[in-house]
Amino acid sequence: MQSISYGDDRIRYQVCHVPDRETKVAIHVHPDGSVQVDAPMGAELVEIKKAVQKRARWVMGHIKQAHDLREHVLPREYVSGESYYYQGRRYQLKVLSTEGVKGSVKLHRGKIMVEAEDVSPAHVRKLLWDWYRTRAKDYFARRLIDITSRVFWLAETPEWRLLTMKKQWGSCSPKGVLSINPHLVKAPRECIEYVLLHELCHLQEHNHSPRFYRLLAELIPEWKSVKAKLDGMSELLLNE
Repeated sequence: MQSISYGDDRIRYQVCHVPDRETKVAIHVHPDGSVQVDAPMGAELVEIKKAVQKRARWVMGHIKQAHDLREHVLPREYVSGESYYYQGRRYQLKVLSTEGVKGSVKLHRGKIMVEAEDVSPAHVRKLLWDWYRTRAKDYFARRLIDITSRVFWLAETPEWRLLTMKKQWGSCSPKGVLSINPHLVKAPRECIEYVLLHELCHLQEHNHSPRFYRLLAELIPEWKSVKAKLDGMSELLLNE
């Protein structure tokens, strides 16, 4: 972890050297207020520090904004106007009370539309969660089929299931069954890809040994940057 001074404050940031990045650094302030700096593989820390220092005012402003938002987050009421993540994008919730409709959820013009006769918070929450799980099951299944065709040690798509977890995105059992958290479908697509590849690597290495990370880097060279991005969103996405 690196840091710079900004007035009476210190800005702490994580540097991720990204293989495909050529010249400029990219600074990201995540929803939890953490700062990630993506830099080319050969970039020196002193040059990265200068780049962060140059944008310190912008970074500090976004850190403060992230902290202010977290302090004023109210418990979910499952009413129109709230926002929810899906595949890395925020969508505004629109709840429609329609007589005779048991319940439906769909994406429409930048909104998650929930339509039902019963629009009580408990029922809207259930409809939303069922929708997330259905979307997650479909999307993860398609991604795993595609990924399997690119992973040389896999002859077929492994057995997997959805499993809601409070702190983990995925796991791999000793028998090779993958468990994927349905909350993951809220994350950006590159983060979903990273988690799926991470768990697939455990089919070869059931630990986090150097060999495991070599396998992971072969499949997703920029995994450190993507992991840092996901870590910065985890608290928000897992507790939505």
